[in-house]
Amino acid sequence: MRLRELLLALCALLLPVEVGARFVNFESGPVRPLALSPDRTRLFALNTPDGRLEIFDLVGGLPVHAESVSVGLEPVALAVRGAGEVWVVNHLSDSISIVDVARAPARVVRTLLTCDEPRDIVFAGPDRAFVTVARRGQSCARNPRLSNSGTSRAIVEIWDPNELGPLPGGEPIRTVQLFGDTPRALATDGSTVWAAVFHSGNQTVPLGEGIVCNGGALAAPCTASGFAMPGGLPAPNTDHDGVPQPEVGLIVKFDPSSGAWRDELGRDWSNAVRFDLPDLDVFAIDATTMRETASWASVGTVLFNMVANPATGRVYVSNTEARNEVRFEGFGHAFGNSTVNGHLHESRITVLDGASVLPRHLNKHIDYDVVPSPPGTKDHSLATPLEMVVSPDGATLYVAAFGSSKVGVFDTAALESDAFVPSAASHVPVSGGGPSGLVLDEAADRLYVLTRFDGAISVVDTVSLTEVAHVPLSYDPEPDFIREGRRFLYDAFETSSNGEASCAACHVFGDLDSLAWDLGDPDVSVGPDPLPRRIGVLPPAFPDFHGLKGPMTTQTLRGMDGHGAMHWRGDRNGGLDPDSDPFDETRAFEKFNPAFPGLVGREAELPAADMRAFADFILTVMPPPNPIRALDGSLTANQQAGRDLFFGRITDTVFNCNGCHTLDSAAGFFGTDGFSTFEGETQMFKIPHLRNAYQKVGMFGGLGPGSDDHMGPQVRGTGYLHDGSVDTIRNFLRASVFDVSGSERRELEAFMFAFDSNFAPIVGQQVTRDGESDATVDARLDLLLARAAAEECEVVVRGVLDGEARGGVANGDGTFQMDRADDVRTDAALRLASTAPGQALTYTCVPPGSGRRIGVDRDEDDRLDRDERDAGTDPNDSTSFQSPLELTRATVWPSRSKLGRFRMQGVADLEPLAGFSLTVEDGFDFHLTLELDGDGCDVSRTGRIRCTVRDPGTKKKKLTARFTPGDGGMEFKIFSNKHDIEGPLGGPIRLRLENASGQVLVGENRDCINHAAKLVCR
Repeated sequence: MRLRELLLALCALLLPVEVGARFVNFESGPVRPLALSPDRTRLFALNTPDGRLEIFDLVGGLPVHAESVSVGLEPVALAVRGAGEVWVVNHLSDSISIVDVARAPARVVRTLLTCDEPRDIVFAGPDRAFVTVARRGQSCARNPRLSNSGTSRAIVEIWDPNELGPLPGGEPIRTVQLFGDTPRALATDGSTVWAAVFHSGNQTVPLGEGIVCNGGALAAPCTASGFAMPGGLPAPNTDHDGVPQPEVGLIVKFDPSSGAWRDELGRDWSNAVRFDLPDLDVFAIDATTMRETASWASVGTVLFNMVANPATGRVYVSNTEARNEVRFEGFGHAFGNSTVNGHLHESRITVLDGASVLPRHLNKHIDYDVVPSPPGTKDHSLATPLEMVVSPDGATLYVAAFGSSKVGVFDTAALESDAFVPSAASHVPVSGGGPSGLVLDEAADRLYVLTRFDGAISVVDTVSLTEVAHVPLSYDPEPDFIREGRRFLYDAFETSSNGEASCAACHVFGDLDSLAWDLGDPDVSVGPDPLPRRIGVLPPAFPDFHGLKGPMTTQTLRGMDGHGAMHWRGDRNGGLDPDSDPFDETRAFEKFNPAFPGLVGREAELPAADMRAFADFILTVMPPPNPIRALDGSLTANQQAGRDLFFGRITDTVFNCNGCHTLDSAAGFFGTDGFSTFEGETQMFKIPHLRNAYQKVGMFGGLGPGSDDHMGPQVRGTGYLHDGSVDTIRNFLRASVFDVSGSERRELEAFMFAFDSNFAPIVGQQVTRDGESDATVDARLDLLLARAAAEECEVVVRGVLDGEARGGVANGDGTFQMDRADDVRTDAALRLASTAPGQALTYTCVPPGSGRRIGVDRDEDDRLDRDERDAGTDPNDSTSFQSPLELTRATVWPSRSKLGRFRMQGVADLEPLAGFSLTVEDGFDFHLTLELDGDGCDVSRTGRIRCTVRDPGTKKKKLTARFTPGDGGMEFKIFSNKHDIEGPLGGPIRLRLENASGQVLVGENRDCINHAAKLVCR
């Protein structure tokens, strides 16, 4: 055991922790999660965390839940086709589920395979589906061209519903390539489709430290890489104590009026930027010819959703505009310096009127010079505008403000002319939080709003502009602590004084914004750096954490658990706390609390309990599987050669690549184990993970080794390294410290693009099998089952069998446990069943540990879904079936040689217990079964039962179980008599009770802290 893990365990001895091991939080951003049937009698809603399409009947304007249909993982958008089909975009599964909603029960009839991370879908033209995807992914027909400059990386796939293409995943009839990065939103008027780039940027570029002249504000012009540079860093160049700052880089912004790249002083840095950023944000596609017809630039920095006004044809784009060209966080006390405190991104709607681009700031009432804002300011604000809907007459626009728990209502004429006045009077508060999807039923005076935070639908009366009902989706699998902690990421009303700023402004949906920011603070004194180092401090590195740190790119908040200190420098850590260490991720995240008053603009820090809740939530957010790696986990020849070198010889004077960028999937390390190192920089940096290197492709032409030529138009202004100033991995590897050839650089880059992540590439992948399926479908299904056998995923199957919606999960022996306990079927039997008319079955590789929940036990009460329906209990409500067993506590004591002894206790609500067997197992290797009427059990006259398991070799007591009658039922304690537990007891603890005939009476699952020295369950 590492010292770090032991310390963490000792800190958590008596703290009950809910882990949520069977639910994986990918925190996918909702795009278009609601739709109305053409006859306005049904409402379709996406249950993103549960991977389901929920169908509601509209009765008197109120939604009444009718049924659920399992689709893919992380569904984020849907569109209705005619009266009988709903197409669902599955963000993590890289698929589209075509759902037949005309038959009862509704069912998936076909699964289409798309490029990576599809986000939005609309129908337009002669019955065609348009879908936004990223230019990558194992099912993508387009080569990702990760090493090619000037590549169009925004893709719109166009599908013909009447000619879906060959099995197993179909084939779009056309892919339209747009000159931008990953796209997100779509809008249509039927004949034109508009597509918007998600992280479209704002024509800012970070310049590396080596380009900026040394000496600060007094520095004279100098030469870098043979080009003239105008000077050094603008003042201030010391902190408030007078300590000189390290030499760092600088962010510049394109000035359209002069065609130059300028800093805050107006100096021209064009020699340092060896590419162009056209900043094309929105594109028009002719729905008939399927060709791009127009584009618009400078619409916004992060583009969320779009809608076309049916009366005027103008297009509205919800977005935020970043201000990352402004330096510093904090209050600017020492030098009266600039700051972005409370003014990170502005929430906007940009109007596209012909060729005109008209941004409209939704919160123009905010005085950003006053921080914190005066009381009442945030009442009139809207944060993170997502989906919009326009009334049929074109006069009214409704906007879902994800970060405000409101729907904004605008007169479109006033919005377009910028004559509107922000006012709480034109906002509709909705329950639950996180409004993300909107559907307007004008005839019924109803607006339906999907609220993501609590998984529900708010019903708004459009006459009174009030919420009249709030109806939950059928089931939310997220643990309470995830729901409770989510608001601290997004809710600008809660976390800022002006109601616009939140952490999610930059960490968009828990990820990044593809920008660099200089968030130093001259008011902050130099602080010690407690991180352990692979290589100690060498000149010219500053040994400690300076308040002025220079530009750094926004880091993802995904996958932080297990990766130690946070921030590029690791300056958010618990290493100076008396009861913690620099590898404690929870303490590290809690060190961000000063950012609420100093960056987000809150009146004060969050209360400690709220900050802990935020940490508990954010540490569950996971990155997606790698879309570059082959689905079976194999590597191409180049990738394998890169991997061999990564683990092979010394390549940077001291270590091989793995010597710093530790890759140990079993330990949860994906490029870093939390250490820092010296890399020739002016500051010490924590070694970063490498899981999302493929996301950062798109900037080519950074000034430096091998990249001095002007590279022409590019789609991204940031690249690699802490400040994003290095354009490609290949050019990063040209640094003098590396001893690698040109071919080796290409191979290492190829491997880093395919780098291991928390989940295997197969996770999320799907295939639908029916009577038309051929060998290609079976081959893909065989692949899913093979990867499950390799423990990379679990395979679930969903569909309709004999007129019932059914589910199953693959067992390790080649059979499937169906959602009735006595229904176990072979793989061959299921394949045969899928050939019957109306019985298409969809197989999905889900994250390890979640197969039972997704396939057969939705509410995780250990009572299978169909068994519950047969018994009259609700498979969507864990309280409808009361478990006969309750685990109240489990504890493990360490020993020197092995993990140790354990004890668990609880209540069994069954008497007598004789004739039953009790099984206890965890999420790892621990498993025991007690036969309560076996030779090892004795029953006393008082009803007390004692069972003993003896060591076969020594006959000594190995395990003891005691069951004692009590007021609440039979109290039980199970404990070991020896230090003989060899594996960790932790994660989900499952108790299963069977009667003498083998019938499973079900038990209870509990999530327990997993820290070897001791665990506590609740």
